Amino acid sequence: MLIKGLIFDINGTLTDINTDEGNKDIWRTLSNLLLYQGISLEADELKALYFGFMRQQREAEGERHPEFDAVAVFQEIIYQHSTAFTQRLPAEKQRQLPLLMAETFRAASLFRLKRYRGVRDTIKQLHQQYRLAIVSDGQAAYAVPELNAVGLLEYFSPVIVSGDLGYRKPDRRLFEKALTGLEMKPEEVLFIGNDMYRDVFGAQQCGIKTIFFKSNQGQQEYAGTEPNYVIYNFPELLNAVQFLQA
Repeated sequence: MLIKGLIFDINGTLTDINTDEGNKDIWRTLSNLLLYQGISLEADELKALYFGFMRQQREAEGERHPEFDAVAVFQEIIYQHSTAFTQRLPAEKQRQLPLLMAETFRAASLFRLKRYRGVRDTIKQLHQQYRLAIVSDGQAAYAVPELNAVGLLEYFSPVIVSGDLGYRKPDRRLFEKALTGLEMKPEEVLFIGNDMYRDVFGAQQCGIKTIFFKSNQGQQEYAGTEPNYVIYNFPELLNAVQFLQA
């Protein structure tokens, strides 16, 4: 059947990214930011609260592959530790504060964000012929701004991010949501990713053919799983799509 759409992972596939969430400066920065909102938490205390609420969220989901919502984590921290000063802040500032905390957390932990070589030119060419979508693990509060930052956001719709849903790849529901958004059947799309378990195995559960990008990130092997095509440089994707189309 004719290929009409391409679904992509983001990190390790489109973008070469490096973060360090354990860096002490991150938690000092976040602690200081909360101080200006009337909330006094030491950096180590804030870090423990964050990962504790993250764990609680995942356990509460009851999913095989649970995901958390970073904005909701910070919302809970702020709610439980707000003071009279916090509650006197303008209503709009209070509403936006959890998102601001999540964005600041990501910004402080981000040490590298760039496109892999040839990504933008390849995506621009593919966009002329195919509908392009995203299925990514992570947080929409990070994924959407980061796609914009590397000049790729405009090419993709829908953008499906696990943090909005409570479950992550390889859960087949993520891929099914992309198919619904594209209004396409599994045999009409290809999935491109860098993780043999989350991406290749996950997409194949839905009957979607896969292209594995062997980048510097992601799980390189998963027992019994083989992609339909392997690329080692992103521009090779053009040949891979043409081959699988034929």
